[in-house]
Amino acid sequence: MERAKTKQYDSLTDYLRAQATVITHPIARLLEKLGMHPNTVTIIGLLLNIGAGAILAAGHLVWGGIFLLIASSVDSLDGALARVSGAKSRFGAFLDSTLDRISEGALFFGLLIWLVNRGLTLEIYLVYLIILGSVMVSYTRARAEGVGYDCKVGILTRLERVVVLGAGLIIGWVRPTLIVMAVFTWVTVFQRVFYVYRESRKNP
Repeated sequence: MERAKTKQYDSLTDYLRAQATVITHPIARLLEKLGMHPNTVTIIGLLLNIGAGAILAAGHLVWGGIFLLIASSVDSLDGALARVSGAKSRFGAFLDSTLDRISEGALFFGLLIWLVNRGLTLEIYLVYLIILGSVMVSYTRARAEGVGYDCKVGILTRLERVVVLGAGLIIGWVRPTLIVMAVFTWVTVFQRVFYVYRESRKNP
């Protein structure tokens, strides 16, 4: 008897999203019954992330971390709602990706305000590296897709960054968390560059 093939995932994010469907899809069906549109959920997610940034700016790091994880949970519902309701669209995907960048910027801006007020110079430099790296993670995927490669690989994509940051804030390990994020965000960038290079060598 032939064994069933195990589905392969390009990234940890894809795996986690697949496993989370047992939770997200029932909630998405409820949102569909309430008449919610996926783009509305996307905008709500943005507002929650801005709220998390404001909480961090006020110096409430534990609550900021908790609120961040709640906001990221809402972020995962727009795609599930789009699939369940059949309301998937190119604009919806574009809006989701665009607002994700703004959400991440709002979070780190709030954290930067707190760091500046505390005079934590090293942490400020680390946040800069993380912000630039996260932009490059997103850009390398977008540019790869522009030349024909589905580039989702990487150890620290947005979902992982949110989880690591949220957990680090809750337990109070700000500097170690930022160091880990700064290093592995750039590792992800180089993983994607190498992936596209390798794929281009297969199909010149």
